[in-house]
Amino acid sequence: MKRDYYEVLGVGKSASKDEIKKAYRKLAMKYHPDRNPDNKEAEEHFKEANEAYEVLSNEDKRRRYDQFGHAGVGGAAGGQGGAYGGGVGDFGDIFSAFNDIFGGSGGARGGGSPFGFEDMFSGGGRGRRPRSQGVQGSDLKIRLKLTLEEIAKGVEKTIKIKKQVPCEVCNGSGSKTGQMETCPTCQGTGEVRQASKTMFGQFVNIAACPTCGGEGQIVKDRCTSCHGEGIKQGETTVKVSIPAGVEDGNYLTLRGQGNAGPRGGASGNLIVIIEVIEHKIFTRRGDDIVFNLSLSYPDLVLGTKVDVPTLDGKVKLTVPPATQPNTLLRISGKGIGHLNAPGAGDHLVRVNVYVPRDLSGKDKELLRELNKSSHLVPDEQAGHEKSIFEKARDIFG
Repeated sequence: MKRDYYEVLGVGKSASKDEIKKAYRKLAMKYHPDRNPDNKEAEEHFKEANEAYEVLSNEDKRRRYDQFGHAGVGGAAGGQGGAYGGGVGDFGDIFSAFNDIFGGSGGARGGGSPFGFEDMFSGGGRGRRPRSQGVQGSDLKIRLKLTLEEIAKGVEKTIKIKKQVPCEVCNGSGSKTGQMETCPTCQGTGEVRQASKTMFGQFVNIAACPTCGGEGQIVKDRCTSCHGEGIKQGETTVKVSIPAGVEDGNYLTLRGQGNAGPRGGASGNLIVIIEVIEHKIFTRRGDDIVFNLSLSYPDLVLGTKVDVPTLDGKVKLTVPPATQPNTLLRISGKGIGHLNAPGAGDHLVRVNVYVPRDLSGKDKELLRELNKSSHLVPDEQAGHEKSIFEKARDIFG
């Protein structure tokens, strides 16, 4: 089973393009086959990172992946020509990211390293990180149960969810007056630095400020309703449009519909996971629907017409004469609608013979008489399976 592409690159679902690119380059440099000759595991990691980056770096593919998971991108990924292909896996592209990965100053100075190695060991050349615009709210996951009938054509659902919403008293600011003040610990930068000296030079460790959580500001005169958080537990109604063809375990991502962020932070995403309710008479096979139909022996021999249920109502089905048990008859276009594509699967009717368990004496006599006909007994070339009458005789004597 394929891993989640965000998990492969080690980034969150709200990661920016630059964060995704930086994460990919770091993995590509680590697992590139030229640096790991004859290492199959590294090669697989490299391919996996390539595939994830190809999808997440493309806005359209990423949108479809966020909505439908791997099913939404199908075979779109992996087009880089293998582990040694060019494109996103090129070594030149990897090394151009050294400054991003190690925190260099963005280029060579004087006659120094073209990759900014001197910045890596000295800790210099970095500007201040821009102050955070609030902490983003967490993602919210819900499970939505759907019937095969709903999945066949797609459906719009209105659902109620409980989540964190902005505080109405302070308008989500966390403050009675709506005012914030500069964090005294980090002086508004949102980060704290700790320097350490080594034989290679000075390293600077940068972390989010523990006092303000990286925001650079703290609440002045806290709101008593939300205790200064700017968010409270609430309930809201969300409309979810489900396309035809989704499968059990697929998920849709509604951006900005998750939990609200504290003190004006952006909302997280709402992730709707699809659960398919087991049908009483139908089973799904890809985009086809399978229905088991039992007919009498005379109907199979002589042929008949019968009304069969489908996801779209009853349809008249013609059963040809001499239809064999376990035959699949096809009703085109009556299955599940294709995901992100026109058309639909088929409705497959598996025909089987009905063998009664309780017969009258007259019924048994008629069957014994009928079984004397040479046309109703399989010949030697038909195999060694018992005829329907032999099976009935074994049951009823």
